[in-house]
Amino acid sequence: MADELRPETRAVHLPQPSLSGSRPIAVPIYQTSGFAFDDPAVFAEGMGRPDGPFVYGRLSNPTVRSLEEAVAGLEGGVGAVAAASGMGAVNSVLLGLLKPGDHLIAQRALYGGTAVMLADLSRRFGIEVSHVPEDDPEALRAALRPGTRLLYLETIANPMTQVADLPGMCAAAREAGLISVVDNTFASPVLCRPLEHGADIVIHSATKYLSGHADVLGGVAVFASPELHRRVWRFAVELGATADPFAAWLTLRGIQTLPLRMERHCLNTRELALRLDNHPAVAAVHWPGLPSHPSHALARRLLPDFGGVFSFDLVGGRAAGERFMSSIRLALLAPSLGGVETLVLHPATTSHRSLTPEDLARHGIGEGTVRMAVGVEHIEDIWADVARALS
Repeated sequence: MADELRPETRAVHLPQPSLSGSRPIAVPIYQTSGFAFDDPAVFAEGMGRPDGPFVYGRLSNPTVRSLEEAVAGLEGGVGAVAAASGMGAVNSVLLGLLKPGDHLIAQRALYGGTAVMLADLSRRFGIEVSHVPEDDPEALRAALRPGTRLLYLETIANPMTQVADLPGMCAAAREAGLISVVDNTFASPVLCRPLEHGADIVIHSATKYLSGHADVLGGVAVFASPELHRRVWRFAVELGATADPFAAWLTLRGIQTLPLRMERHCLNTRELALRLDNHPAVAAVHWPGLPSHPSHALARRLLPDFGGVFSFDLVGGRAAGERFMSSIRLALLAPSLGGVETLVLHPATTSHRSLTPEDLARHGIGEGTVRMAVGVEHIEDIWADVARALS
C-alpha cells in the first residue's frame, strides 16, 4: 500500500522500525500524543486502566510508564502515577482522595508549596487541616475526628530537616483507617522507602534527586495497593497533570546514577555540616546527622545516611544572610535541590515566603536561616566558597 501513497501522505505515515530478536539498551522516547489500533476492543480497554494498552498521552505513554515502573520498583510499590511536577503529584493524590468536609492531618514542618496548597484546600473546598509534630503518634491520635481521612508526612522536612517517625505515625494512621501519604523527596528511595514503614502512598518531586541534573520538572506518586493506584490515576488523567515523555526519559536517565550521586551528596553534606557547626559565624546547624539535631536518634534508626540538604542559622540574622548569599561564587543562589550543583536560598523570602512570621517561627525558620542543597563538587572547593562568603 505504501507504494500507492502520495508524497503528502507518505510524509505523515513514516516507517516504523520492527524490533525482532533484540531490545533497546536505553528506554526510547515515545514522543507521540496517541496510538492507533486495529482492534476496537483493545482500544476501549486502554481507556479504563493505568496498566492497559497505550491509547492517548494523557492516559498512558510507554516512556512515562517505564518511569512509573522504575520508581515503583525502587519504592517497593505496585504501581505509580507520573505527573508534570512534584506539586502535580501532590495535587493528584490529595484532590483525588479527598472531598469537601473531609479532615486531613499533616505534620507541622512542611514544604512551603504544600503548606499553601493545604491552606487553599481548607479555604476553597472545606477540607479541614490539623497540624501535629512529625514524630508524635499520640498527638496524631488526639487530632483524630470522625471525618479524618488522610495523614501527610515528609520523610525529611523542608527546610529544617526534621525526620518523621514513619513507623509510629503510619501505624497510628492505619489503626484509625487513614491513608498515609509521605513525601520522600529529600531522602529518595536510596535512603528511605516509606512503604516498608507502613505508608500507603509515596510522593517524589522527580525534579530533585530522581532526575538529578536540574533539567526536568516532574513528580511521581507510588502506591502500596492497586485500588489506590487506580483511584488516583482516574483522577490524575482528568486533572491533566500528565508527565511529558521527554521529561520522563530524562528522569529515567538520571535515576541510573541516583545511588552514586546520593552517596556523594551525603558525604559532602556531612563534612560541611561538621565544619559549619564549629564556625563562629554560625549560630546553629540543622542536619539530622548531627547529634545536636532533635531528630538524630530517630534518623539513625530509620536512615542509612542523612541526606544532602541542611540549613544553618547565621549570627547577625537577616543582614548576615543577605551578605552570605550575595558573596557566594561557586554555589548558586537558586531554587530547588537534588542536582549536581550546590544551591543556596533564604527560606523566609523564597520557598516559605507565603508563611506568616508566626508560622515561620513555629517552623524554626529565622531571618538568618540559609538552606543549602549540597552538590557533588569537590568538598574543598565547596568549603572554600562557603568560608569566603562567611568571612
